[in-house]
Amino acid sequence: MSKAKTYVLHSRAENTRRAYAADWRHFTFWCGCHQVESLPALPETVAVYIAELADSHKPATITRRLAAISKAHSAKGYASPASLKHAAVAEVLAGIRRDCGTAQNAKNPILTADLKRLLAGTGDNLKGIRDCALLLLGFAGGFRRSELAALQVSDVAFTEDGAVVTLRRTKTDQEGQGRKVGIPYGAHPTLCPVRSLHRWIEAAALADGPLFRSVDKHGKLGASMTPQTVRLVIVGLADTAGLDASRFSAHSLRSGLATQATINGASERAIMKQTGHKSVAMVRRYVRDANLFRENAATHLGL
Repeated sequence: MSKAKTYVLHSRAENTRRAYAADWRHFTFWCGCHQVESLPALPETVAVYIAELADSHKPATITRRLAAISKAHSAKGYASPASLKHAAVAEVLAGIRRDCGTAQNAKNPILTADLKRLLAGTGDNLKGIRDCALLLLGFAGGFRRSELAALQVSDVAFTEDGAVVTLRRTKTDQEGQGRKVGIPYGAHPTLCPVRSLHRWIEAAALADGPLFRSVDKHGKLGASMTPQTVRLVIVGLADTAGLDASRFSAHSLRSGLATQATINGASERAIMKQTGHKSVAMVRRYVRDANLFRENAATHLGL
């Protein structure tokens, strides 16, 4: 029984499980304060709950709360009171989305011009060499920050054509089947992700273990970088470059690849192959943003 429970716990990403647990705790606390049953809960209770959330939470967060409530009920064998099949829940959520909107507060993509500005602030010490390799690999591979932080030295193989990076587990590959990503040599040596990665491995004398590691002020290597550290590196370099750091995140490298590749004429299929996106709709968000000023009808107005 304990083994079965372990498999159930690992059926979803750790961050998702953590978020659902926090959401469920919030709902049960709210139910306790209002003296209503949380398990099983009534659809009307859920409707009132999300209506109150609308004053302080985004529609995306509210939708996740509904999913957490559904999962908690399903785990105990109850029908979900948070299903949109219930008119009370569906109508309230529709009203929230209509009044508050569903647009995400998206960060800016890092385009090639932005990347050059960030690289100019990396310096030539060990930390700078690491940050340069981190940025270029993240951009060329369209990697998530969690993927960059999880890379091992053994996950990189250098070939005549470039570097082959093996992702052991990703956000969309929770079964750990793995995925290989090709990183080609760049035309410009200073912007080449393969040469930069090779330089980092040699400078840090890495033979095995984590690929990207912390570097203290004395230039000594530490433990593997965390996803949060990856974000801080990017935000810090954006600030150093004189960019609005609040408009960038670690995801800016991934969205930057998709956006810049679109601008330069890459196909949706090629972008999805590099980023590992399963949904065309997600990639098309970047394509849409990149094409705002390409084939724009307003350019034909004679203004």
